[in-house]
Amino acid sequence: MSPLLFPLNPAILLAFGIGGVLIVASATGVALRWSVARNAPHPVIDNLITRINAWWGTAAVFGTALLFDRTGLVALFAVASFVALREYATVAPTHRADHRAWLMGFWVVLPAQYYLVWAGRYGAFTTLVPLYAFLALPIVAALSGRHETRGYLPRIAAAQWGLVLCVFAVSHVPALLTLHVPNYEGRNAYLVVWLLLVVEGNDVLQYIWGKVAGVRPLAPHLSPSKTLEGCIGGIASATVLGAALWRVTPFSPLEAALISLVLAAMGTLGGLVLSAIKRDRGIKDWGTCIPGHGGMLDRLDSVCFAAPVFFHIVRWGWSL
Repeated sequence: MSPLLFPLNPAILLAFGIGGVLIVASATGVALRWSVARNAPHPVIDNLITRINAWWGTAAVFGTALLFDRTGLVALFAVASFVALREYATVAPTHRADHRAWLMGFWVVLPAQYYLVWAGRYGAFTTLVPLYAFLALPIVAALSGRHETRGYLPRIAAAQWGLVLCVFAVSHVPALLTLHVPNYEGRNAYLVVWLLLVVEGNDVLQYIWGKVAGVRPLAPHLSPSKTLEGCIGGIASATVLGAALWRVTPFSPLEAALISLVLAAMGTLGGLVLSAIKRDRGIKDWGTCIPGHGGMLDRLDSVCFAAPVFFHIVRWGWSL
């Protein structure tokens, strides 16, 4: 196991690490506004500054949640899941006959999932949504809408898929605190910070690489703004970032690099899948709650795919 570089509380690590990066980013935004935009409106620079300001708020909220350890993180991601599921339900194909099924998803399944994560009930929180809720939702919808069966299959599949994405997958972030890694006790919050730094860093770095060197579209029918050069540059940079932070994890530098590569790739694919859903529903963003970023699900799309994979990599490789 690698020794920790600093014996700091993860909230303090976040404050110094992320805070330092955001200070540099904010200074860069101000410099660009003065040197390039001449303090006049500039769509690209203004969007960049708005995104950076949103990251300041996100970092502050996340850092505060870290101070309360498992309870704080579970509460934070439960709220994030609720907001994301609400955004998803707003555009999903629904009918009034599905009302009770959606209510069960919001007010029974979601809180139960996060309670089980908080309690560390691995067998329960890994089966509640993909097994019990998966079976219960179509039963409730079918019995509630006995006289309305048109479009039943796509409607109920959309509800099931929403719970998997917004609740089950996202809940694996705070679930990292439930893992027992030998010689790493009490430090699992570092895993949460490391995961989010790699995954969200990959998104930011792809955006930067795309603006700097992007030429060839990656998947224009899904995400017109993504480029092949941006994707490769972002994934490679996120891999280097994760490897550079290996000392705050139980991984070796090589292990940290390989896991970062997997997480960055899964995050990228997750973003494309969620973009496909948005294109199908005819929307650009899932919402407007995060200025410059869109909705909560726009910010969590890569986490939805990366978090469960990372949780099980750690559990199978280091926890058992």
